[in-house]
Amino acid sequence: MNGNIAASPSVGGEIFIDSANTSSEVVRLDDSVIIDMLFDRDESVIAELSKKYGSYCTSIANNILRNREDSEECVNDTYMKTWETIPPEKPKLLAAFMGKITRNLAIDRYRRGHSQKRGGNDMELIFEELEECVSDGSSVEATAERREILAAVNRFLGKISVKNRIMFVSRYCYCESVHDIAARFGIKENNVSVSLNRTRAQLREYMKKEGYEL
Repeated sequence: MNGNIAASPSVGGEIFIDSANTSSEVVRLDDSVIIDMLFDRDESVIAELSKKYGSYCTSIANNILRNREDSEECVNDTYMKTWETIPPEKPKLLAAFMGKITRNLAIDRYRRGHSQKRGGNDMELIFEELEECVSDGSSVEATAERREILAAVNRFLGKISVKNRIMFVSRYCYCESVHDIAARFGIKENNVSVSLNRTRAQLREYMKKEGYEL
């Protein structure tokens, strides 16, 4: 992902990195104006969503799907899902709201396309790494206590360093590769892997103390 990075420990129960493209070359409407357009059912808002958050959502989708056409379709579905859910929803952070939609749609599309091909790729590794920390006896994507688990993870992230938090969120929220994370921080890939391993170990202990049997 490109742009400014500022990891927030909690955004409506979700983890968020502010990496939307904020270049001044193209005039982008304020989020409050975009949300008003959605409430007014102004169909031109789709173009504004694409202009402001298209690159951001495409980056999230492509990190998961690794396929340009699938990613573009996923982003288009994100615009429609945003249109369908606002109103009644009125998110405080539109980027986080759309990022969550994109991520969920991309993961669903990934699962449909890889239901018979588990193992041996980066996305499956990400699922496996995260499940060992927060599975609570079932797959992380299917658990009935997802909101409670996310709240516990957010509390944990609020206790660690900003650098470790950004690495964790980049890897497990936005599905970035270890290579890309290392390039962002200007460090070796092994250093990123070690940091992620330590953070997961700390998270496992924290989740146990929170009452989740792993």
